[in-house]
Amino acid sequence: MIFTAPMIRRSSQGFPRAADQALQRFLQSTLTPPLHRLSEASASASAAFTATQDDQATTLQLDVPGLSREQLQLRLEGAQVHLTSVEGAPRKVQRSWELDHAIDVAASNAKLENGVLTLRLAKLAPVDKAVTLAID
Repeated sequence: MIFTAPMIRRSSQGFPRAADQALQRFLQSTLTPPLHRLSEASASASAAFTATQDDQATTLQLDVPGLSREQLQLRLEGAQVHLTSVEGAPRKVQRSWELDHAIDVAASNAKLENGVLTLRLAKLAPVDKAVTLAID
C-alpha cells in the first residue's frame, strides 16, 4: 500500500495560508515569554493562574509548587509585572502580565503559601495636576 500526500497549491497572490499563520503564531508563543493583558472588566482564569480585579487592586494567584520565596524574583515596571525563577531553582517560571493601570508599589504585596503565590497589586491613584491661579 502506498500513501501519498495531497498536492498543496500555493496562492498566487502571495497571502500566507491559514496553516502558515497558525504555525507562525505557535512558534512566536513558544519562543517568546507570554505577556498577558488584563482588562479592567475581565476576570481571567487558567490552570496556572487566576486574575481578579476590583476598584482598589488586581489580584493574581499563580501556582508555583516546589519553589520557595528565595527562588522567585518579582519585578514591577509601570503597569507590567514580571515573575521569574532564579537560576538553580527546581522549576523554571517565566510569566509576565500587563495591567490596565499603574501599580502603587507601596500599597501592593506578595504572599507565598502552600505553593500558591498571591500578588495584590494596588492601583495607583491618579494625581491631580490642576493648578489654581490668582487673578490680579
